[in-house]
Amino acid sequence: MSIAADHAGHQHHRMNTLGSLLLLCGVIAASAPETPVAEPRDGQHDFDFEIGSWKTRLRRRLHPLTGSTAWAEYAGTTVVRKVWNGRANLVELEVEGPAGRIQGLSLRLYNPESRQWSLNFSNSAGGTLSPPTIGAFQDGRGEFYAQETLGGRAIFVRFVISDLTPDSCRFEQAFSGDGGRTWEVNWIATDTRVKDLR
Repeated sequence: MSIAADHAGHQHHRMNTLGSLLLLCGVIAASAPETPVAEPRDGQHDFDFEIGSWKTRLRRRLHPLTGSTAWAEYAGTTVVRKVWNGRANLVELEVEGPAGRIQGLSLRLYNPESRQWSLNFSNSAGGTLSPPTIGAFQDGRGEFYAQETLGGRAIFVRFVISDLTPDSCRFEQAFSGDGGRTWEVNWIATDTRVKDLR
């Protein structure tokens, strides 16, 4: 037998062995139970912790994205009411300080298809809803994003809800004028529960 024929015979034997191994792996894979795919998290009750009345302390940057470091401080109340069994809620904010008074309203709506929330805010001074910030909670922290205009230019908005306890929470809003590379915080509110309406 030539070296070439011997080599061909070994190749044929190896191919048969390889084919048998692949067939065996296919049988094992076919008989192995499929790994279940985790269902996306259902967040329709993410805001249940906030239903009730709160004492609110608020700091607001007066001139965002201008280089100004002037802030105003406010104090007042926030009342959150459940709508649609928790799949929506209505927030009424009333605070005042040396820079004036803020009356805000936020309608938060849960989308069961995307499993995300949209936060729709209105200030009584403007009387219209701003573009919604959209996002979700993960590991006890909510992050919501939007695109708006400020002074005629497009900006990104980030709204974060954090430090959640049964009786306190923190809200922080930031703007980005450079496509999200840097963020400037312009709104910090801390709430402390004063009455539970549930």
